[in-house]
Amino acid sequence: MKRSRFVMMVMIFLAGTALSVPAADLSPVEELGKALFFDMSLSANGKMSCATCHAPETGFTGPDSNINLEIAVYPGTIEKRFGNRKPPTAAYGGDSPVLSFDGSEGLWIGGMFWDGRATGETLGDPLAEQAQGPFLNPLEQALPSAQQVCIRVANSDYADLYEAVYGKPVDFKNNVAETYTNIARAIAAYERSEEVSPYTSKYDYYLKGEVTLSETESFGLELFEGKGMCSACHISTPGPEGEPPLFTDYTYDNLGTPKNPNNPFYHMPPKWNPDGQDWVDYGLGGFLMASGYSANIYLPELGKQKVPTLRNVDKRPYPEFVKAYMHNGVFTSLEEVVHFYNTRDIEEAGWPPPEVAENVNTDEMGNLGLTDEEEEAIVAFLKTLSDGYVAP
Repeated sequence: MKRSRFVMMVMIFLAGTALSVPAADLSPVEELGKALFFDMSLSANGKMSCATCHAPETGFTGPDSNINLEIAVYPGTIEKRFGNRKPPTAAYGGDSPVLSFDGSEGLWIGGMFWDGRATGETLGDPLAEQAQGPFLNPLEQALPSAQQVCIRVANSDYADLYEAVYGKPVDFKNNVAETYTNIARAIAAYERSEEVSPYTSKYDYYLKGEVTLSETESFGLELFEGKGMCSACHISTPGPEGEPPLFTDYTYDNLGTPKNPNNPFYHMPPKWNPDGQDWVDYGLGGFLMASGYSANIYLPELGKQKVPTLRNVDKRPYPEFVKAYMHNGVFTSLEEVVHFYNTRDIEEAGWPPPEVAENVNTDEMGNLGLTDEEEEAIVAFLKTLSDGYVAP
């Protein structure tokens, strides 16, 4: 099948979506991943795709301003079912390694999802393992089995695309495991593509010497890498071979984030949330505990969530659009987030207590002594990380 037909098939399939995706020269497997990513039929009632919670216009995270403002956690395809965390970005995650413990640093590194449960141990690729999760999660796309996912792909408009990429038809009878893995790897390929992770922010052009930062943005960068200590976890310098920075070290941290009282998961039936209002999000520690690790392994990790990339942290379709921040969406502006980092441990600031009091990071945040002007400068720098920058 010629490449032009690949492109034509995907364009026909995507014609019905209202989501706008910047054009990119995709490989066949990336084109297949894109078709899968936007396919609403890959949900129990045909109402939810990956893009429902990971939309391009917001940097591949939650696209509904009202949801971000009011509850942050997105509903699943089945009415009144909600997960327990806000959608992370689906972009810039392709370099996350297989989850492992770095004994020299005393840190867990890698995996996907906020709690690292897509470890990558099975497929050797945490991003692909993450792609398999939402299809079968009863609180998200809610399909009953991997076979059902494969059947729907076999009946899709892009089934020929799958066959051309993998050299065989979609097999939903004799080799579901291989087919489901292929589906996940295609989605991961799309998420790694230049369409999803393009490195087209003002900061990228600044690193190339093609633009200059404003005085405030430059001051913000200086603070980000200095007094604010942001770059301790959100690496802002190019890699050893000049690779663009990803603004994450793929570790886990408890920032002392307060509970989000509006999280709808607290009101989910006992089948999904037996703890009700007493539910606590233990993050990585909770995953390790549920996986059978001993207390001396999981206790130091309680409350830690994955350090997210800061790329597209301010990307929004219009200025008034509200984005949600932190793993539970408790904050709804960058200004609020930076002020929290700066003043969390100052009693007069009046922040609520952390959801998980153990293992809170007090070395790199909490009482940074930043002035209002310095907080504003850091926010200004963070706004240079949005893709799609066009020089004035």
